[in-house]
Amino acid sequence: MKPGANFEDQRADPPKFDLDLYIQNYKGQHHGASRTPTSPSQPSNWTPGRTRFDRLFLIGRSSVPLCVDALKASIAEAKRGRDTQRYREAVECLRVAAPSDQDATFDQTWLEAQEKANKAETNRLLTELKGYKNNLIKESIRVSLDTSLRGPRLTGFGLQMGHEDLGKHLESIGDLNAAAEAYSKMRPDVSTPKQFLDVGKHLVRVSIQRREWGMVSAHLSKMGGAQHAEEEKAVQPYLKIAHGIALLGQEKYKEAAQSFLSADSAVSASSYSELASQSDVASYGGLLALASMGRDELQHNVLDNAQFRTFLEQAPHIRRAVAQFVSGRYSACISILESYRPDYLLDIYLQKHIATIYSQIRSKCIIQYLIPFSCVSMDTMNKAFGGPGQSIEDELADMIQSGALEARINTIDKVSPRTIPLGGHRFGTDPPLARYHKGGQPESTDAGVGTPGRRELREAGSRPSQADGPGSSRARAQGRQEIRRRLCWRLAGR
Repeated sequence: MKPGANFEDQRADPPKFDLDLYIQNYKGQHHGASRTPTSPSQPSNWTPGRTRFDRLFLIGRSSVPLCVDALKASIAEAKRGRDTQRYREAVECLRVAAPSDQDATFDQTWLEAQEKANKAETNRLLTELKGYKNNLIKESIRVSLDTSLRGPRLTGFGLQMGHEDLGKHLESIGDLNAAAEAYSKMRPDVSTPKQFLDVGKHLVRVSIQRREWGMVSAHLSKMGGAQHAEEEKAVQPYLKIAHGIALLGQEKYKEAAQSFLSADSAVSASSYSELASQSDVASYGGLLALASMGRDELQHNVLDNAQFRTFLEQAPHIRRAVAQFVSGRYSACISILESYRPDYLLDIYLQKHIATIYSQIRSKCIIQYLIPFSCVSMDTMNKAFGGPGQSIEDELADMIQSGALEARINTIDKVSPRTIPLGGHRFGTDPPLARYHKGGQPESTDAGVGTPGRRELREAGSRPSQADGPGSSRARAQGRQEIRRRLCWRLAGR
């Protein structure tokens, strides 16, 4: 393997969570995949929760501080299961990160024994399933002769159980396509709401692992309304969280936020721990709400949402960030979120979206910050949103050029005497809290929009001042300095 292969762009910043405590939030096993022992290292009916490996392996490939610990933990998780390919991938990555580690060598004895056990179990389950089918044919003939017999229904249940056992086994060894096919064949034989729900969960789980977000939504839509009131309440958070994950994968951020925010926190977290933890739900819902909702919506749907409050208690920084945004403390909101960016870059569902989500939140903060003002200097904007020694001029120009912010870069007294009418922006805006105009300063004048505007500013800054003479380099330098110092942003109708 080439150095660095199978590794994400690694992040050097350490996350805030403890790896051991973090991974305990996720389901490590569920029962029912096998009814006879398949290897001496695991119980007869034990199947690993694959989300634990997924999360550990991603952290190992993405975090410099946690790389070795996470990869070693993912190797241990893989050896508790049956998926030999996952074990190989984890060992290969560890060989790159820590070649001298004792776990960076393949355990050939375990590999050979597990692959042999997997093959034997697959054959056994296929033979068992074939027996169920033969019995169903025989029972069908019997019932055609005597309608009082109930054999077909019992045998049909056995056939369903056979497909389920085979599907769980195939899922546990990493053959997700075949597992999905086996689970789908359970549907014709389901006869109770619980069985129907179990089939749906199996298909949703496999579709999430395959990142087939459209299929996740399709399976969830079939599960809705197929159970009684008590069963519906118990499964509600699972359905909402799974749907939110699917919508997040499709970049439908507002719909995803609404799904997470409507999950019932009163139901035990163990019912959805194969998908996410309570802290994850709070983070997903809060971040996506910040990226897609206005201040009133955030207050109502997040801060005042009693149903979501228990989730927020597991991620208090999310509550603080939302509260700061609603209170108009936008710099503080961004600061809180930036401190947790390393954590979110290690999340299996957020990692690919975090740059876009953070960019949308930051754009909203900048836009909301500008609403009360008629004119804001670039120095003020840099202090509020720029890092040490950094300017946000290019970021603001890009926002204008992309249409996120309909405003103009203006200079005072230096370019053109025209007054600029400015528009709104694409995010929902709140009513202005106040209006501000620099006392004694005239209306600022046009400096253009986006790149052309910056070119016009450069040209304006290079024009000589009449007082210093047409060829004065001092005048040109002073002009550029004054223009850059007195840049401002004006909003529509101010």
